Amino acid sequence: MTSEPDNKPTDMLIWRKSSYSGSGGGQCVEVAAASGVTYVRDSVRTGGPVVRVPATGWAAFVEFAARR
Repeated sequence: MTSEPDNKPTDMLIWRKSSYSGSGGGQCVEVAAASGVTYVRDSVRTGGPVVRVPATGWAAFVEFAARR
């Protein structure tokens, strides 16, 4: 993860929500992929903070989570 400011317009990204996410709200996230970076945000508060993770770090996280 990085703490560097990211001035890229995240509203121009294509956001995807998990198929496991329900329509009733809850604790869901959305992700968007860009060149070498994955963005993560709260699917309910889409205008809130966005976390920027290197694509390799996100891939490692997904692989780890899939084994749980």
